[in-house]
Amino acid sequence: MKRTLAVVSAGLRLPSSTRLLADRLADAARHELEQLGAQVDVDIIEVRDHAHDLVNHSLVGYPSPELGSVFETVARADGLIAVTPTFTASYSWLFKAFFDNLDDTALVDKPVLIAATGGTGRHSLILEHALRPMFSYLRAATVSTGVFAGPEDWGGGDPTQGSLASRIARAARELAGEVDRRDAPAVDDPYDNPTPFDRMLRGD
Repeated sequence: MKRTLAVVSAGLRLPSSTRLLADRLADAARHELEQLGAQVDVDIIEVRDHAHDLVNHSLVGYPSPELGSVFETVARADGLIAVTPTFTASYSWLFKAFFDNLDDTALVDKPVLIAATGGTGRHSLILEHALRPMFSYLRAATVSTGVFAGPEDWGGGDPTQGSLASRIARAARELAGEVDRRDAPAVDDPYDNPTPFDRMLRGD
């Protein structure tokens, strides 16, 4: 089965820790989905590349063809990974602008993994007080585990080992499970083809 993941990375610089975290999450989610038997396409969206188009869209009310194509990529994806840097204890303006301009039905019931980077571990609450409420408002199916990465997760050690790697693996597993369940066959309802005894119990 073919699956697609959209990865929205809102780092302001290249290279950035935001993109690095996005790539790690994408690789982990791809691996988990492949373990479930899926063929996986991953579309990376660097929001900074569309900053001018986002401002224009906010002003004139419609996207450029390129930005419209990006929005369509997100809407069509089976799952979404969304990663923002932290500014003043919240998501970046660029990240917010992207989702403000996305059609407000594009994420309905879509599995979403939220993640953020920041200059101090104190910013880790951004996942719960900023990102999760926003995606709840957009009616996305946000997975339980969010991933925050601070300086201590990157410096002085192998970022593929330890706590960050564990959080990434757990979140990727949850996202893959939600994506895999999207097309799971429905459990047969015995009342779809009721027997005479079923009808009697229902009072038919």
